[in-house]
Amino acid sequence: MSSLRRDYAVRSRVAGSRRRRRQIVRAVDDVSLTIARGESVGFVGANGAGKSTTIKMMTGILRPTSGGLRVLGRDPVPQRRHLAREIGVVFGQRSQLWWDLPLRESYTILAAMHRLTDRQREARLDRLVEGLDLGGFLGRPVRQLSLGQRMRGEVAAALLHSPDLVVLDEPTIGLDMVSKEGLRRFLRTDRAERGTTLFLTTHDMGDVERLCERIVVVNAGTVAYDGALDSFRAHLGAPRELVVDLAEPVAALALPGSAETAAVEAEGIRHRIRFSGAELTVPALLSAIGAQTTVRDLALTEPAVEDLVRTIYARGGIG
Repeated sequence: MSSLRRDYAVRSRVAGSRRRRRQIVRAVDDVSLTIARGESVGFVGANGAGKSTTIKMMTGILRPTSGGLRVLGRDPVPQRRHLAREIGVVFGQRSQLWWDLPLRESYTILAAMHRLTDRQREARLDRLVEGLDLGGFLGRPVRQLSLGQRMRGEVAAALLHSPDLVVLDEPTIGLDMVSKEGLRRFLRTDRAERGTTLFLTTHDMGDVERLCERIVVVNAGTVAYDGALDSFRAHLGAPRELVVDLAEPVAALALPGSAETAAVEAEGIRHRIRFSGAELTVPALLSAIGAQTTVRDLALTEPAVEDLVRTIYARGGIG
């Protein structure tokens, strides 16, 4: 997508009058992204940041006001029917399952729509049922499923035809911790086996950390950050924390560079040390500590991605 923009016309009542004023609201403003085949991208931001609007343009539901957009080499709006056979989509608040039919029957209908043979459908469905743990409720009408069960069913529906691109909007909503981790594990494995491109929007930063290699943060319809998830923390200069347990109590440690002691606990046995990963490596820090005393145990704490996203919003983006 290149310089993508989407405007909405909103009519609001004029104070003291029966007339309504027409106002243009820009939901997506000059967004440019290139996503390679097989890449996994977390597309995150606050409510109203433009995430859902971007997805709707990618899938051909909405036409951009201006800018260029190609998805799997196709123009999404005029080629929406062809594109639908190549992408799988889950919208957290919209279902592609038939409400009154048993879950299995929805997959039979969807397989026919995607022109799968009986053999292709059953082979793929067996894999999905096992990986997403659907076996206990395949015969149950969709309206009787819990939110977590339905979301797993929705993901299976999106993956049934083995799409080249999977677009997931809040896929773990309503899932307990065990089911959530099981879904993440299956998505990682399935993507690794088939080379699927993943585009994920979510408020659960655990989804992004476990499923994505790249993160794009949007704010007020514009891209505030775009880069590798691994370098996200370093780019922001967010401090890391090294916790060391010493063999003997030490009142204070001489630390290199900008590293500083955040806390001393357990009567000098445990030291919490904050440092910038961009300026100082863990081995260098441990070498400096080891020259003064013996380290018995250690743990490294990284700043949470969720906290870093909040930092970007507080700064209004990254310059």
